[in-house]
Amino acid sequence: MNRPHAASLFWILAATVLLVTALVPFDPVLSQRAQGLPGAIVSFNARITDFGTFAWMIYSSGLLIIAAYIVQRVSRNETMTGRAGTALRLSLYFFVTIGATSALVHLFKLIVGRARPALFAEHGAYSLTPFAYDDLYSSFPSGHSAAVGAFFGAFSMLAPRLRPLFLVGALMIGVSRVIVGAHYPSDVAAGLLLGLWTAVALACVFARKDWLFRLDAHGWPRPKSMAQNKPQ
Repeated sequence: MNRPHAASLFWILAATVLLVTALVPFDPVLSQRAQGLPGAIVSFNARITDFGTFAWMIYSSGLLIIAAYIVQRVSRNETMTGRAGTALRLSLYFFVTIGATSALVHLFKLIVGRARPALFAEHGAYSLTPFAYDDLYSSFPSGHSAAVGAFFGAFSMLAPRLRPLFLVGALMIGVSRVIVGAHYPSDVAAGLLLGLWTAVALACVFARKDWLFRLDAHGWPRPKSMAQNKPQ
């Protein structure tokens, strides 16, 4: 990996550490206040929060990979074959990004073993029980937040002009995890930024293979359509 995009990944990682560290002291009060919001707000967030699950993202992108591969293999139309190839690489980018994020999240959860807000009365906000193999001790980082961080992060890499919308979507699901009492704010920040970091890292890998992305003069992966100013 060359220095420019290695530096970009380093700064995302550094921002993650700084933001999480800054939020940790406020975790108890922010968590309690979020859970104490009016019932209508809590109910709304309970309805949207499960959008951020790895399973449906991985399965759907996996099915798209299979479908695109089949079309590419059986089609005799050159245009259709080219489009299927692009769809295959797009699906593969989402699949690998989300799958890698899931693996990292579950590894960190196991190593850290932070007690969830449901155990606040018993253990407080800073109780760590590494290798507990218990969902009640898997608060850090937030898996749902990491999933949407990877999902919307991948979209933001592919469609930079729409990044504000993708950011809002990711933040909504992340905040919902605090409101429903599943995570502390620092868990959510860590999850969102871990997902984003993975999306950027995989975009760099794809750019080196000349798939979907090209590295600009600063080493940042940009969609090939933007870099070439023409469709792939």
